[in-house]
Amino acid sequence: MAALPIDQVEPTPYQRNLSDAHVRKLEAVIAKLGRFLDPIIVVRKESKDSDTHYWTPNGNHRLSAMKTLGAKSIVGIVVPETSTAYQILALNTEKAHNLRERALEVIKMYQELATLDDATEETYALEFEEAALITLGLCYLENGRFSGGAYHPILRRSDQFIKKSLHSALEIRHERAKTLMELDKTVVEKVDALKAKGLTSPYLKSFVVARINPIRFRPKDAAPLSFDEVMDRMTKAAEKLNVEKIKIDDLARSGGAPEEPSS
Repeated sequence: MAALPIDQVEPTPYQRNLSDAHVRKLEAVIAKLGRFLDPIIVVRKESKDSDTHYWTPNGNHRLSAMKTLGAKSIVGIVVPETSTAYQILALNTEKAHNLRERALEVIKMYQELATLDDATEETYALEFEEAALITLGLCYLENGRFSGGAYHPILRRSDQFIKKSLHSALEIRHERAKTLMELDKTVVEKVDALKAKGLTSPYLKSFVVARINPIRFRPKDAAPLSFDEVMDRMTKAAEKLNVEKIKIDDLARSGGAPEEPSS
């Protein structure tokens, strides 16, 4: 435990953007109490060209609030292993991540780690949490408003860690993201066609994805489908989907939650 000069502490470069509402809430609570009672987690970030600095993988909102309040130092738990800086998702208890935030943090970490050594995706399974987040992260980098929530349940069951070095696997990940985004274009076309028929609902995209999902009713004892097999079947099913045969009653029976907001 140490009190660190606050101007030497900064968030890791892989983190989501700050939530202004959450920072303002923390500022109000800390100011009201007159105390800072929740130490951040930090790792030492050594640099040959400058003074020692610290990264916090868990505590960016608290750090921002303290800086706004004019604090000169901040209390943190200094962890000796620098690898902790990459364990953002596992450590975070400050504010729950949504899918977009999780995926973007994972792919930013991935891109940095790919330059360090020949480790595989499985080496960083804890840091990445799940393989699907890597592919979705690339989609979000390409399109910040990508509807990842509609595909996440399917990817969790079909997108597996690649048994190659991160540098080599990243090329495959880009191809997977490209395939998923191409599928999404077809799905969007079907959704627009349904809207043109007069069907309006926040469930439309989830409905279309559910209709072309090859895993949904697959027997539990059946051999699992690979990512490529799933995408191929979904793409063909999407292209063949006849929106003229879909009625409002079909949509009503589908139920389910609307897709996760993009921000």
